[in-house]
Amino acid sequence: MASLLRSLRPTLLQPLMAARYASFEAPLIISPAQLHQNFKENQHVAILDTTWFMPNSPRKAYDEFQKRRLPGAQFLDLDKVASSHELGLKHMMPSAVQFADACEKFGIQPSTHVVLYDAHGVFSSPRALFMFRNLGHHNSSILNGGLPLWDAKSFPIDTKPPSSPHSKSQYPPPELDQNAIRSYDQMITNSALNPSSSLEAELVIDARSSGRFTGKDPEPRPGLSSGHIPNSFSLPFNLFLKTEQGSQGSTYTVFREASEIRTELDNAVGAAQAERIIKGEVTAVTTCGSGMTAGVIWLGLKLLGAPKLSLYDESWTGYAMRPTSRIEMA
Repeated sequence: MASLLRSLRPTLLQPLMAARYASFEAPLIISPAQLHQNFKENQHVAILDTTWFMPNSPRKAYDEFQKRRLPGAQFLDLDKVASSHELGLKHMMPSAVQFADACEKFGIQPSTHVVLYDAHGVFSSPRALFMFRNLGHHNSSILNGGLPLWDAKSFPIDTKPPSSPHSKSQYPPPELDQNAIRSYDQMITNSALNPSSSLEAELVIDARSSGRFTGKDPEPRPGLSSGHIPNSFSLPFNLFLKTEQGSQGSTYTVFREASEIRTELDNAVGAAQAERIIKGEVTAVTTCGSGMTAGVIWLGLKLLGAPKLSLYDESWTGYAMRPTSRIEMA
């Protein structure tokens, strides 16, 4: 049946399915208490652990998932549910078929409420939400505070070996929002436009640390220059988050209030440009080191109601790897 649905993609099936489920739009963020209430009410929710660690980290996301996770959670590997890239870049936006295959494996249907979380609190789950939302699955949310806040609220943690995968579902390949992703060529063209004088310029917001943006600090990836894309703005992703104290001296992150997020946006791009973003008068393009924490900025802007958002999927790694790229510092 799944193969038959794929073969029907050029027909009216896909638009009809999209229209049928267009009304299913969950909150962008839910709290542990809200998710726990869903459990108590026996609402069908698919929970995915989307934890991702930097390549130089000794921690292994899947190993930690096997030891501790939310009840009923399955593991979404963002490096595997991804498109291949000519430069070998990881966690690129998957194709529609790759995404549909993953959803079927997880037992997710187009109407399923999908809740995404990570072990940092908030780090990689926004990138996963960016994927779901821009591939048409709007009935999706992140769990604010992730696994650590869920644990801090004394909600149940599953420590037994993961159960066998759910029964496969049927999920027609969706349509990618064509405005979701910016390519290298688009970034090069836009980098020549001064956003203070050109109404055509998109505002590029870089989620890396200020030291990496200015070129003062090195990149974590060996041999890669730091610096930034011309005419881009620095807004480290952690400024949209606040750090909370967890158990045994650990810390985790949650999203700040919308007013605090707006203040950080004003500080980064200026109040006038921030207002243009919120009103949809200009597109904001988020970027970071590899396309992961750009999702945090993307989600923060979504929480402010910004309607025109894109993400540079290759981000700094793809940009700086190319010898023809112009890199600015300071």
